[in-house]
Amino acid sequence: MKHFIRSILLLLTVGVLVVPAFALIMVPPGNRSVQQPEIPYGAVSRTRATNGSFQDKYEKIRDLLASDKKLIGKIRKAANEYGIDPIHIVGALVGEHTYNVDALDHLQTYYVKAISYFKSDVQFAHEREKVSKFVKRPEFAKCETARDSYDRWACRESIWEAQFRGRNKGGKLWPDDRFGRVFFQPFYAGQTFGLGQLNPLTALRVTDLVTRVSGLRKLSADRASHVYKTIMEPDTTLKYMAAVLRVSIDAYRDIAGFDISDNPGVTATLYNLGDVRNRALQLKQKNSGGGMLPRENYYGWLVNEKRAELEAILK
Repeated sequence: MKHFIRSILLLLTVGVLVVPAFALIMVPPGNRSVQQPEIPYGAVSRTRATNGSFQDKYEKIRDLLASDKKLIGKIRKAANEYGIDPIHIVGALVGEHTYNVDALDHLQTYYVKAISYFKSDVQFAHEREKVSKFVKRPEFAKCETARDSYDRWACRESIWEAQFRGRNKGGKLWPDDRFGRVFFQPFYAGQTFGLGQLNPLTALRVTDLVTRVSGLRKLSADRASHVYKTIMEPDTTLKYMAAVLRVSIDAYRDIAGFDISDNPGVTATLYNLGDVRNRALQLKQKNSGGGMLPRENYYGWLVNEKRAELEAILK
């Protein structure tokens, strides 16, 4: 109840409260699947390449969290700021570092890396055309009226998919690939960065919310180094993680009619998959009878399975 009240106060503060015209369905704690859903081959191959195991990686991130009281304090602070239970942030961290990357040994390492990215001269562009110039094309005009940065970038992604991806347009053949990979991957080693393993496009999506709630400088696609520093530095990435999770909880409440605030496995799943407003809309369309609860994927399943152990760290 305290988290629900805090959420209402937060939404009143940022001015985006939407009251659903239907009764909310509470998603209970725990997994809907008895066994863990299949883990994708990519996650398996990445782990095999380092001669590790998912259990080893889980224990590494769990132990990093358990041994760093300052980090837990920062997690609690970010969660409180965005009106969510800190277990959601912990769950996302555990999922990312168990299935996508290995956790670094010390929090300080992330600060050092953040400085190096801030000093780098990078741009978000494709073949020297900056993404900020690309989205000024007439095809994207309607996106400028979007209510916030999340919907604005989502609109741009949808237009990319419908009108540019893999097509010959304007005398140019555009890559048959995702918008984020084409314009937001100047470092070819990977797409996600930092403690929260955020990608630049995700951060740009929630920058309006983070600016309103935390007062941080708004991110811009024209300042790529600032975006990277923000998602690499633990103090700021935790706020962005909290904002991403807040958006997920709000989308499933306002669009699909589900309260997922007590199921970190579901929020971790959405953190892993992204595009939460579209996913909430798809769930609503499939679920007119209200009987289909949101389900966790392999990533969220682990978070729910380990919830008691992870909550003990927070205490």
